[in-house]
Amino acid sequence: MVVQTEQEPQTAGELIRFWRSRRGLSQLDLSLDANLSTKHLSFVETGRSQPSRQLLIHLAQHLDLPIAERNRLLLAGGFAPPYLEQTYDGEVMRPLRESLSRLLEAHEPNPALIVDGLWNLIEANQAAALLWDGVDPELLEPPINMLRLAVHPGGLPKISSMTAACNAPLITKLRRRSREDADPALGQLIEDVESYLPDDPPTSPATQPVVSLDLRTPLGEVSLFTVIATLGAPLEVSAANLAIETFLPMDERSAARLGELSAKARGE
Repeated sequence: MVVQTEQEPQTAGELIRFWRSRRGLSQLDLSLDANLSTKHLSFVETGRSQPSRQLLIHLAQHLDLPIAERNRLLLAGGFAPPYLEQTYDGEVMRPLRESLSRLLEAHEPNPALIVDGLWNLIEANQAAALLWDGVDPELLEPPINMLRLAVHPGGLPKISSMTAACNAPLITKLRRRSREDADPALGQLIEDVESYLPDDPPTSPATQPVVSLDLRTPLGEVSLFTVIATLGAPLEVSAANLAIETFLPMDERSAARLGELSAKARGE
């Protein structure tokens, strides 16, 4: 018996149909959202009608495609891709790279770092070294994956009060994104790190506004919470996947200790 498998969408019409189904939309739903006749949309999806560049961009917006997939859709339709695709360490990315480096430095003495779409560490400021001082060495082999570092027993849970369960909301959000964006690499990462999550996460009432971690340092515990930011209007594929994570002190004592640790690291 021959087992049939779903073929990877190749044409612009196939890609539109794939993403429409991924978004849980019928042809009528998308037609109404995009102010397009159902007949025209059906002809585009089946290849009976050749969509214009403007129509493809219009449909990509209504389907909320990741920008890499918008490039793919335009290329499949025979048009130039609308977004750049560059390596982060390339010359075109240098101004952005330098600005983000200055941003990391400005966060001193608070730990701050940049990760890519798979949570691999791209860059960090000097204070961020506190986050892996004492973790298992194998977790620091490049590329350092900050999500794995946060949930692995030999990672942040080894040197702080953080447990794998603390990251359950983030992992749930990333699992949803991997499905919405049809991102198998992110899906595989989530599958790997989910093995560290407890079967029954704690359900005790909250006693503070955000999740914090008490990080063990040479000067004593430092209580931190995190802020995760992304670029507002990226026009490049890798830039769209960058996230800047900053670890801020929960109290004045922690802020003072971070300042002391920074001064000590600079030899002051």
